[in-house]
Amino acid sequence: MEHVLGIGGHFMRATDPTALSEWYRDCLGLDVDGNGLWRQEAGPTVFATFESETGYFGSRTQQTMLNFRVRDLDAMLAQLRAKGADVVQETQDMEGVGRFGWVTDPEGNRVELWQPA
Repeated sequence: MEHVLGIGGHFMRATDPTALSEWYRDCLGLDVDGNGLWRQEAGPTVFATFESETGYFGSRTQQTMLNFRVRDLDAMLAQLRAKGADVVQETQDMEGVGRFGWVTDPEGNRVELWQPA
């Protein structure tokens, strides 16, 4: 059976695509080339489904949530706060999995940050 090799891209609608791309570059360090290509570091990727009524994504109208692996969650959250980003105050620890924090981008998309265990 053929199977997928990994995530090939993540695409988002935006009122101002240029400004949103700049936010991801300036706040999260996601520096892409002119075609949107970003070479990420090797590591685990989670693919999970949630109940339709979950509040985990923030807004109930948000159908998917992007999750980025980070080396140091506390440092990343401090960096985001220093840039004026909308960061959720609390974090979550999941034994054997890691720590989680959340930020909302300028278009209202909740993004999860994960420091693997």
